[in-house]
Amino acid sequence: VQLVESGGGVVQAGDSLRLSCVASGRSFNTYTTGWFRQGPGKEREFVGAVWRGGNIFYADSVRGRFTISRDNAKKMVSLQMSSLKPEDTAVYYCAAGASIILSRVREEQAYNYWGQGTQVTVSS
Repeated sequence: VQLVESGGGVVQAGDSLRLSCVASGRSFNTYTTGWFRQGPGKEREFVGAVWRGGNIFYADSVRGRFTISRDNAKKMVSLQMSSLKPEDTAVYYCAAGASIILSRVREEQAYNYWGQGTQVTVSS
């Protein structure tokens, strides 16, 4: 599985931005797909995920502002980000994993495949 993200950029605080991730390969609908981010000087952290069974999860820091969605026919997972804050500045990574159990969707170690990342910069 190869993952390619797009949609990053430079925006102002309060703006919105939509990230997309397109996957290649088979059986996309059987994978859990997630978004992670790594801010400057920080460790990579969980943002949100769509579990293979359809459950959706968010980090507390983005809940209510970010929306993750998935289109199995297009093999695409998207992250709609609203009310962006300077602390949302990071490289955002799309990830996919097979056979991830529900309790591990927030763990980056559970994901087998990663995109190259896309930079999101939010200015104040």
